[in-house]
Amino acid sequence: MNTYFSTFSRAIPMRPQREYHIVVLGAGGVGKSCLTAQFVQNVWIESYDPTIEDSYRKQIEVDGRQCILEILDTAGTEQFTAMRELYMKQGQGFLLVFSITSASSLNELSELREQIIRIKDDENVPLVIVGNKSDLEDDRAVPRARAFGLSQSWGNAPYYETSARRRANVNEVFVDLCRQIIRKDLEGSGSSSDSNRKREGPGRHDRKKDHRTQRRRGGCVIL
Repeated sequence: MNTYFSTFSRAIPMRPQREYHIVVLGAGGVGKSCLTAQFVQNVWIESYDPTIEDSYRKQIEVDGRQCILEILDTAGTEQFTAMRELYMKQGQGFLLVFSITSASSLNELSELREQIIRIKDDENVPLVIVGNKSDLEDDRAVPRARAFGLSQSWGNAPYYETSARRRANVNEVFVDLCRQIIRKDLEGSGSSSDSNRKREGPGRHDRKKDHRTQRRRGGCVIL
C-alpha cells in the first residue's frame, strides 16, 4: 500500500463531503502510476516499477463542490486479471490510459470498456480516455485521428493527451472525470426523489420544472 495514503488521510479535514472512487486502468508501462502520482503528490516518478495496486486519496474542489477522491492505481492489463473485476465493481469512474508511443496499448482499451459496461450493466459509465506521454511526440505510434475516432465511437467520450513528466493536462483528466461522476450522482439522486414523489400519490401539485439532464458531451484536448 502506498506510504502516502495515511498522510493524505490526515490532511483532509473531517467534515461531511462526498467521496468518489476512481480506477486507473491500462496496459503496463503506459504511465498510470506517474499520472496518478503527479496529480496527488505533484511528483515525477523516474523509474518504472510495475504496480500491483496502490491507493491514493485527495481532496479537490470541482464546480464549488468539495470532493474526496479515492484513486486506485492498478496493475497493467496483462497482470492480475482476476482482481480487475473487483476494481470495476467498486469504481464510479475510470481513466482508461494508453501511451501515444504504443498502438497496442490503445487496442486494449476497448476490451476494458466492454468489461466495465458488462460488470456495471451501464453503457454510460463516467470515463476519460487518456493518451499519455505526449512529450514523446517524435515516438508517436498512435495518430490523433485514431484516438479521436475511438472517442467518437464511444459517444464522444472525453479524450486528453497528457504528459505526466511535464504535468500537462494531469489535473484536467481527473477533474473532468470527477465532474462526470458528480453529474451521474445528481441524476441518481433526482431519480430517487421522483420515485418517492410517485409513491406518495395525489397531493400537493409539484410546480417544479422537469429538469432533464442531457447526455454528457465529451471533448478532446490536445497540447
